[in-house]
Amino acid sequence: MASTREIRRRIKSVKNTAQITKAMQMVASSKMRRAQERVQQARPYAEQIRALVSRLANAVGEDIGEGVTLLKQRPVHNIGIVMITPDRGLCGALPSNINRKAAATALELQGNLADQGVRPEVGFVTVGRKGRDYIVRTQRSMLAEFTNYGDKPALTDATAIARVAVDAFQKGEVDAVYLVYAKFINTVTQQPTSFQLLPVQPPSKEENDDQRAVEYIYEPDARTIFEALLPRYVDVQVYQALLEAVASQYSAQMVAMKNATDSANDLVQDLTLSYNKARQAAITMQILEVVAGSTV
Repeated sequence: MASTREIRRRIKSVKNTAQITKAMQMVASSKMRRAQERVQQARPYAEQIRALVSRLANAVGEDIGEGVTLLKQRPVHNIGIVMITPDRGLCGALPSNINRKAAATALELQGNLADQGVRPEVGFVTVGRKGRDYIVRTQRSMLAEFTNYGDKPALTDATAIARVAVDAFQKGEVDAVYLVYAKFINTVTQQPTSFQLLPVQPPSKEENDDQRAVEYIYEPDARTIFEALLPRYVDVQVYQALLEAVASQYSAQMVAMKNATDSANDLVQDLTLSYNKARQAAITMQILEVVAGSTV
């Protein structure tokens, strides 16, 4: 059994750790609420621009892909994956889940194309240090990296990320681009998600049933507006993913720090019990020594 001095020292160390994790939990909780508010405020805009793209796509008709670069479907020989991960750790298994989702997406796409006799190369655009470190550690191809996007990513940050993907697609360096990020569901649930970013797949008419009965007049015309709106649509998709990633990061961090604080408090209780037992044993031993000395 450890001495009372060692147990006291360990209790003090664990209490100091619990104070640190408690402070980090409170900071993460404050930032999480603000991040959640930004996500909730941005979602209506993302939904409306998605609905507008769907209406314009239906208005243009079947020749929608002719002459529109971001809609061009071509044989896939190279794939780009934009993965958004946290810049910092201490947020549980969230970074690992996103990394696994990106790797699984790459394997799934390669497997689907292998059935067609094609072996595509996969390049990654990493947003966040955890994703960058994972790609470097696994020695995968990295097209570009972005770090330190902060607690309040701006639309300009998303535009810079989207520009890398769009340029690579337009130059023919990649034939398809997928976006992988953690979708914020609630405080305890963050769902790693992937979807095709390029070539743009306009939402189907069935996904916007509430817009069917409305007829719009477009000026100058639907096709011109559609072509001008597509780059903005891509930027918004990346921006929304950034906001979702930040909210997911702080939610996961708050839960992880709360669990760490609870575990530290439980450990303090166990150590206190051990300390009391050791102290009682030491007192009993001293009494026995006194009694034994008096009987000699």
